[in-house]
Amino acid sequence: MSRSSEIGIGLAGSLHPAQYRDIAVNAEDAGFDAITVFGDLMFTPPAAVLHTMASVTRRVRLGVAAYSPWTQHPVEIAVQIAYLDLLSSGRAFYGLVRGAWLDQLSITQARAIPAIRDTIAIVTALLGGDESGYRGEVFALDAGTRLLFEPYRRYVPLLIGSWSPRLAKLAGTLADELQAGGCANPAMVSKLSAMAGAGDSSQPGICLNAVAVAVVDHDRAAARAAARAAVAPYFDVVARFDQTLDLDPELLSRVRHHCSTGDHVGAGRLIPDAVLSRFAFSGTPAEVADHAAAILDAGAQRVEFDTPFGLTPAAGIQLLCDEVIGRVRAAL
Repeated sequence: MSRSSEIGIGLAGSLHPAQYRDIAVNAEDAGFDAITVFGDLMFTPPAAVLHTMASVTRRVRLGVAAYSPWTQHPVEIAVQIAYLDLLSSGRAFYGLVRGAWLDQLSITQARAIPAIRDTIAIVTALLGGDESGYRGEVFALDAGTRLLFEPYRRYVPLLIGSWSPRLAKLAGTLADELQAGGCANPAMVSKLSAMAGAGDSSQPGICLNAVAVAVVDHDRAAARAAARAAVAPYFDVVARFDQTLDLDPELLSRVRHHCSTGDHVGAGRLIPDAVLSRFAFSGTPAEVADHAAAILDAGAQRVEFDTPFGLTPAAGIQLLCDEVIGRVRAAL
């Protein structure tokens, strides 16, 4: 389904609850369209963070981006997103991903596509009141299983986060949005569109979203240095999937080695300057705004600035609200 261009922010669940309220109020007042919280390991559960935000906002869309069916059972996803949608009066959306760093839990992802397909079917059935049951390859739902509270809506919009052609194709048939996490590369937008089958008249329209680490500050050098360290663990996961870049395998191997030891600063220093700009928004407010506008000009429906936002989260959010979002809007 098509939608006018959106500008969003994304958070990890690493802040104090009071900070989430302040961020949500500031972002909504500044005109941001969406706030997402991603569900990476060991952070505050994203739905809990968004519950806090729902209570102090009235307009901005609130999304869990994203759930992994390996760490959240489909039934739990359905219950959590139904409650968030109820609490926010219909502003919720949710995302599904294969997940990253799950080797820390000795979890294999060999059946990721069937697991995500099953999750979509189960969440859809529970929200929609379908009690006929479901038998999938990975997950199942007995007949008669239903939510024990009334959802606000019988359907909550779905995004799938992936750089994978197979999962992107699934998104093109079953999801409302395809999101490339860790992507700040305008050239990848058309690639994502093709992977999702957006040019196929038999497929429904799908919104394309590019989201990445953002560090904005008037001190360009400081912002770029901070972005390197922040983006390193995500670069390690997604860089090899960028079809527009020919990255040296030795570079990827060295970055991975540093990340495996927790040395994100050292890993970030290895990333060439031109390459950094494909995976992070960083620099002055004008540079970050122009970069985001280029993503939207390339055909994305949403561009999203992710943690840590600035040299401190509060300072970065303030600059995004005061000096970035207006410039992006003016460029559209």
